[in-house]
Amino acid sequence: MGKDASKGGGKGKGKQAASGSDENASKGKGKAGKAADGLGTCTYVKARHILCEKQGKINEAYKKLQDGWLSNGDKVPPAEFAKVAQEYSECPSGKKGGDLGWFPRGKMAGPFQEVAFNTPVGVTSAPFKSTHGYHIILSEGRKN
Repeated sequence: MGKDASKGGGKGKGKQAASGSDENASKGKGKAGKAADGLGTCTYVKARHILCEKQGKINEAYKKLQDGWLSNGDKVPPAEFAKVAQEYSECPSGKKGGDLGWFPRGKMAGPFQEVAFNTPVGVTSAPFKSTHGYHIILSEGRKN
């Protein structure tokens, strides 16, 4: 199936909406279907995050990031994200600016892994819910 799509050049009508992920899928076709599940092709991600139990608190943190950078289309500098994480995050990593370091695919649960592996480097995710609470992720790196 993946070979047919690459021979066709990816110009089918159904491919237009997801052209960015099609490029990633073609690069990682040897990853046993990992690209097909939308999680990209890298094996490790380096990220910071903010975790809050209550949606209202994570929304406050996100508003602070929006007001400072995101609403202008700017990227949040890691040092500034770290300050917001120290102020708002309820995760023990909050004391380290939300730094989770490098972690492999499969280590983080469900939605967290999906967002972490789909957020481009330097980009801050929108708030999302997991079994642990509400998160915001800043992607800092990718490697295989």
